Amino acid sequence: MVKVACPTRLYIDGSWAGSASDATFVVEDPATGAEVVAVADATPEDGVAALDAACAVRDSWQSTPPRVRGEILRRVFEALTARTEEFARIITLEAGKPIIESRSEVAYAAEFLRWFAEEAVRVGGRTAISPDGKSRLWVERRAVGPCLLITPWNFPLAMATRKIAPAVAAGCPMVVKPAELTPLSTLLLAELFIDAGLPNGVLNIVPTSDPSALTRRLLSDPRLRKVSFTGSTPVGRTLLQLASTHVVRTSMELGGNAPFIVFADACVDAAVAGAVQAKLRNGGQACTAANRFLVHESVVDEFSAKFAAHMDQLRLGPGIDPRTDIGPLINQRAVDKVAGLVEDAVDESGARVLTRGQSSDRSGYFFRPTVLADVPVTADVLDHEIFGPVAPISSFYSDEEALRYANDTEYGLAAYVYTSDLDRAMTMSESIEAGMVAVNTGLISNPAAPFGGIKQSGLGREGGAEGIAEYLDIRYASFPATRFNGRSQQAG
Repeated sequence: MVKVACPTRLYIDGSWAGSASDATFVVEDPATGAEVVAVADATPEDGVAALDAACAVRDSWQSTPPRVRGEILRRVFEALTARTEEFARIITLEAGKPIIESRSEVAYAAEFLRWFAEEAVRVGGRTAISPDGKSRLWVERRAVGPCLLITPWNFPLAMATRKIAPAVAAGCPMVVKPAELTPLSTLLLAELFIDAGLPNGVLNIVPTSDPSALTRRLLSDPRLRKVSFTGSTPVGRTLLQLASTHVVRTSMELGGNAPFIVFADACVDAAVAGAVQAKLRNGGQACTAANRFLVHESVVDEFSAKFAAHMDQLRLGPGIDPRTDIGPLINQRAVDKVAGLVEDAVDESGARVLTRGQSSDRSGYFFRPTVLADVPVTADVLDHEIFGPVAPISSFYSDEEALRYANDTEYGLAAYVYTSDLDRAMTMSESIEAGMVAVNTGLISNPAAPFGGIKQSGLGREGGAEGIAEYLDIRYASFPATRFNGRSQQAG
């Protein structure tokens, strides 16, 4: 077992505790398959205790001045930034990503804290006289109430702050269920909130190896008023069904199948650099990862050769090694899934492997970066969220065909477009069915922008000015309008 300086117990109502059953579960290092540490395994009863704590402080936390809430977030931002290396090593240990990417994740996570520290004092409302002049309309936004925040394993710290920060800013207490594969960075984050003066009960963290049982129990409780989930579309559908029982407000950031479109007028070298960035962030284990490479037939051979050459140069290894470019996948099941998609694309669809796409011979859950050429648009690999370092390339001959291929999916999270034609860029960004479109860049996420998708990719937005709105209810009150002509008079 690797020694880690990190909390491993549940955090409920300001205290660290074991689970009600005294059970634990193991967190693995994906680079070796070795046990890192055993973490307290929350039961549904622990989840209820966490919700009890959140409900107990609902009124007091909502009435806390926005500036106070914002200053708490600012202090956590500063503390997290100062402890970047410590958090980066924890992320690399539990998620496997290269240390340089883990440092980037810490910076990304910190920006959500800073952004929502500033948004906390900008929650506004409006007043107006009704059109008939008889009423004064008073509209305000108030905290939605106790929240359940469910985070994924691929960006364990950033996805935690992306949900926790707006909840804190809005005045919502919460129960956080981190992914069982990567709970450590979220537990360590709790220490920063404690030091920053967050009141007991506002933040509660309950890792569990049985997320279904815990979330079902909490979503059956009428006191819970919101659930925010990042994860797969099938799980999201289940949560939406459960949330309907008590009409719980939902934010769902679900799966993606992002097209990466390279037009004939694009700079091929720039497109290749963007493709590497869009495909290989966290080894392709990202919902925004480029999943389908659609390249104009006039440049597809050049793009494919240069992309494959770049992928071949990448160094596979443990994330803690600063020379590593590509770390492991999260577990053996992920390796098996990706290997199966590549095998099917080659054997059943006639795709050509331009790089060697076999598993690594080292211990841990590694898969070599793989480029597939001549992939038919009907191939099964193009219908799945790959979640690995595999890039299938298909060709197109017209803008209309590229758009048709891009939109031929149930998902609609992100898309990437490379072109030197501004009119084409605008047309594509308006016509592609996705919540986010990146033009001539392989990086789309930004804390100041609304992150989210359409179709089967989810509901709601995280980040940007829109992010805090997900945690606020709109309240409207009507007052009689008055006229001041020497005395107050009801208009009607």
